[in-house]
Amino acid sequence: MKKPSLKAPKLKAPSISRPEFAVGALGGGSRTGRSLLAGAAVLGVVFGIAELRPPVTPAAVGPAGGATTAQVERTSVICPQPLQGVTGNTAYTLFTPPGAAATGGSAALNDVAPPAAAPAPAPAPSDGSSAAPADAGAAARLPLAKPGIPAAGPAANGDLAPGAVAVATGAFAPGFAASQTTTVTDPQAIGLSGVNCTPSGTSFWFSGASTAAGRVDYVSLVNAESGPAVVDLKLYGPKGPIDNDAANGIALAPGTSEALRLSSLAPGVDDLAVEVRVRTGRVGAGLHAVDGGKGADWLQPSVAPAAEAVIPGLPADATATRLVVAAPGEDDADLKVQISGKNGWFTPVDHETLHVKAGMVEAVDLPQVTRGEVGAIRLTPSDPAHPTPIVAGVRIDRAKNGKSDAAWLSGAGPVGARASIADNRGGGQTQLILTAVGEEAKVRITASAGSAGGTPATKEVTVPAGATVAAEIPEPAGLNGVFGLTLETLSGGPVTAARMLTVPAKDIQMFTSQTLADDRSTVRLPYVQGDPGVLVR
Repeated sequence: MKKPSLKAPKLKAPSISRPEFAVGALGGGSRTGRSLLAGAAVLGVVFGIAELRPPVTPAAVGPAGGATTAQVERTSVICPQPLQGVTGNTAYTLFTPPGAAATGGSAALNDVAPPAAAPAPAPAPSDGSSAAPADAGAAARLPLAKPGIPAAGPAANGDLAPGAVAVATGAFAPGFAASQTTTVTDPQAIGLSGVNCTPSGTSFWFSGASTAAGRVDYVSLVNAESGPAVVDLKLYGPKGPIDNDAANGIALAPGTSEALRLSSLAPGVDDLAVEVRVRTGRVGAGLHAVDGGKGADWLQPSVAPAAEAVIPGLPADATATRLVVAAPGEDDADLKVQISGKNGWFTPVDHETLHVKAGMVEAVDLPQVTRGEVGAIRLTPSDPAHPTPIVAGVRIDRAKNGKSDAAWLSGAGPVGARASIADNRGGGQTQLILTAVGEEAKVRITASAGSAGGTPATKEVTVPAGATVAAEIPEPAGLNGVFGLTLETLSGGPVTAARMLTVPAKDIQMFTSQTLADDRSTVRLPYVQGDPGVLVR
């Protein structure tokens, strides 16, 4: 055996007692043999952790440089302040699709509160196993008892209700979704407002806000983290960026929520794009819009600025459609406008292109854009060689007998492998609008059991290339309560999707729409091979 080099690297040997060897054990070994054994003992101390607990063999983990996927073990989402006024009421819904490989875990929603006022977590069982969902959520505002069956419950009352945080672990984490739905019948703020609760982050974009006469728009900020957060609001209008010192350096203590009225920062602006930029920490952010008695809803966060934007979910009976586009960078954006209908993409008459100046917002009304069909809007560079990042949103109005409600749709990414939304209702109140942005796509729609009873139902739908369809929902048999909706891409695509929920109230077809996003239930992990040499490099 070749004697190992002890010259490099230079290591300071740990202080150890000289081993006592019996002559019989060494079989009369030489002084050189004893030196080698002593050296091996020193190296054994250095490498002991790596060598006594050897890694899995390469054959078991796959080829070097490869990767595998694993289900997420914890999911956390933030729900904004309800902003329901004194007369409104808000319901939360939690849902996790069934079939996770993990076992155990829990899921629950709590009001966000400062650390000193937060309820203490339930103690772990003495046997080291995971606590049962009911125990883990016993002090929660809303616990989720079982994957595959949604849970629904009310938010705190009044106009000072805080934001909320929903956390899922173990088998409850993959695909976990939370929804917040508010009904207001006060004539001055009437409307149905819905939002998908989203993870904390450091940047959020919204397009379609306003501080024009009659509009009451608020940005909601929620800090559910254990440390403080500092936030800047960047506003863009038809004349360019809007500077206001009050929009910078907004401090949020841990466990606090704050709502900022946009008219106090930029009064009298018809169309706005807003970026929530977090300097320190992480926050949840939302933007709520109220247009007098014409309607109200949340603006779902848009995807990050990009050269192309797709806005799905245009209803067939829209009576007004207003497109709001911002080019927040340093270059103008020249865009081609396309609409997706039942037969694919087409160009709207008199609105073939759109020019947006750098740092500004451009808005355009698109009357009868859907031609009485469900649809989607796509914006792409007129010259592919000169792409410019944009942010886009659409306001939709639906009116009947002189009464109306409004919803705001945002630029969305593909649903990917799977997407879920928690709050869905039977009797034709739920509509799923799907667009195959590229090639023909096949998707699977699964409706869960109801929160208070029912049998899951599944249906497969084919969406022609470039087309938009209103997919028939496979309503659960014997439905009682609300149900979760899961969408899976089986082939083709990519597919974008939006869910429209309609709730009749006071002779008004109040509605809200939310886009669906990939649930990120799995993560990619690299294969790792053991190499003791990393300890001495």
